[in-house]
Order: sequence, then C-alpha cells, then structure tokens
Amino acid sequence: MSGLFITIEGGEGVGKSTQMDLLAARLRALGLTVVTTREPGGTPTGDRIREILLDPSAHVTPRAELLLYEASRAQHVSDVIAPALERGDVVVCDRFFDSSTAYQAYGRGLDPAMVRALNLAATAGLVPDVTVVLALDPHAALVRATRGGADRIESASLDFHERVAAGFAAMAADEPDRFRMVDADGEPPAVAERVWDAVAAHPAFLRAVEGPR
Repeated sequence: MSGLFITIEGGEGVGKSTQMDLLAARLRALGLTVVTTREPGGTPTGDRIREILLDPSAHVTPRAELLLYEASRAQHVSDVIAPALERGDVVVCDRFFDSSTAYQAYGRGLDPAMVRALNLAATAGLVPDVTVVLALDPHAALVRATRGGADRIESASLDFHERVAAGFAAMAADEPDRFRMVDADGEPPAVAERVWDAVAAHPAFLRAVEGPR
C-alpha cells in the first residue's frame, strides 16, 4: 500500500479526537489527501457495534468485548482504511488495535498473545506506520472524559485505567520505531505542536512525503 497510516492512541480523555483533527488539518495544508476515522466505528456496522460497547447498561464479558472490537475493526479495515491506503491517502485513525492490547490485555487481563493474534487477523496483517500515544495522568484524564457522564469503558475503576496507561507505555517501549509518546497535558494547540513534531520527524512520514502527490 502506498499511503501512510497514522494512529492516535491513549486512554480516556486524553484528547485523541481533537488531536486527530488538528493533525489532519496540518497534513492537508501540505497538500496531502487525508482520511480521518475512528474505532470502534468508522462504518455503519462498526457504529452499531460501538453503541453496544459503550452502552453503560450493557453486560459484555472481556472476551466478548475483545471480539466485538475485532469485528468492528475487520469491517473498518476492509471498507475504509485499506482502500484509502491503496489510493495513496494518509489515514489518521482515532484508536486502532493497540487499544485492544492496552484495554483487553493489560486492562482486562486477557492473554496478550491471543489479543495480538486476533488484532492481526482482524486487520489482515495491517500495522500502522506511525502511532502517537497521548500520555496523561489517568485520574486527570478521567475527570476530563466524564464531565458529561461516563460510558461503559469510562465507568471502569481508576486501577483499570492505570493498567491501560501502563500498557500503552510498555508497548511504546517495546516498539520504539513505530510509537511516539507525547505529553497530552496542556491546551490543545500546545499538545498539537508536540504531536506534529513527533509525526513530522518520524521516518515513515518522511518517506511518505518525499514524492509528489
């Protein structure tokens, strides 16, 4: 695939959607064709699965939760992400399979090897080129996230969200070539500058913008 795949990751309330939009605007200003999308969701099927996953009244076991995320992801890759990359577009996605590793393996305690295998099965082997993790104290992030009420994931214990944050940090340490950790504390424009510095210096981004589009 000739496009560039960037994912924005992190816990609840760290500003992923805001930073995705700000990054996409900056990439478009360079003349790049950019597709923004999100998980869970991104397709009509995925959006229906998202409703179940985030419904505070839904009882979803950890294994069922993982499989629902993977079903949404498989549809998302097939219908949105892979076609855009094949066209040579830049795809910026709010969450991808690293969230499943952080939330379902580190957070819920499912077998990491199983989660990784299902991640790659759902994506047919597709892996992001650049993954930006927005890092913020989990307690402060949850306060941000739950100001208007909490969904099913946000309602989990602080201990759970601390395990998720530790999971993202561990993955970034294990895969330094792909991951970039960015401090998400501060106003969105300041964070956006940090995100841009991380992306613009990444070898995958530099390779992608070498040729004309």
